[in-house]
Amino acid sequence: MNDPSDAFQLRTIGIIESDFPDKFGIPRQPGLATAARATLVMVPPFTDPLAMRGLEAFSHLWLTFVFHLSPEPHDPADWTPLVRPPRLGGNSRMGVFASRSTHRPNRLGLSLVELVDIDTSHGVRLRLRGVDLVDGTPVLDIKPYLPWVESRPEALAGFAPEPPPTLAVSLSPEAEAVLAGRSDGDTLRELIHQVLAQDPRPAYRRRAEKRIYGVRLRDVDVRFKALQEPAGPTTLRVVELVQTKTKT
Repeated sequence: MNDPSDAFQLRTIGIIESDFPDKFGIPRQPGLATAARATLVMVPPFTDPLAMRGLEAFSHLWLTFVFHLSPEPHDPADWTPLVRPPRLGGNSRMGVFASRSTHRPNRLGLSLVELVDIDTSHGVRLRLRGVDLVDGTPVLDIKPYLPWVESRPEALAGFAPEPPPTLAVSLSPEAEAVLAGRSDGDTLRELIHQVLAQDPRPAYRRRAEKRIYGVRLRDVDVRFKALQEPAGPTTLRVVELVQTKTKT
């Protein structure tokens, strides 16, 4: 039996370029924001197009990646067995292995994404959709998704038996004017709606409040606040879109 303290050397095969410059606002599961786009840029020596032969026949892929923005324990024995899932309001504790928390012993993540196409004109670039990955994420492996064996409708889903509820999202006239002047205005508007509908605020802040939040999507800071009519549902209102940088 191997010593449980054994370490394995893993190699980055590619880097994600995505619509999410920051962790805040990223959907908590893949596929919740179908407008979220990304490119997996393969890095040497994994830039041989032969490694992708046949992959174009699959519509979805499993990506194994590293939560590189999560802190790595200095001591392998220094890990947290309990986490606070946002799905439970951030107040209840669950075992880390009963969650999809980013704070894991080995910081490994698994994401199911849609494959749009493969570009081999300059290196190898996989264009993806429905991602939940921050820009710069290191990817360790790619495997095709097989629905006939991996789709199990009868499976139990513990404390997350169904998709989380979504909120209504509205944009101010000023925000709409910014979108109208962009070539990607339509897709960015769709992304804003899908991301904010998941309510990216901390789990304990789920009511109307005066505070203005900011979510970075592509090259804009989406500033929004929560509004609530008397006895009505909460709506997230985009009050401003601020350019953050030039998108490369």
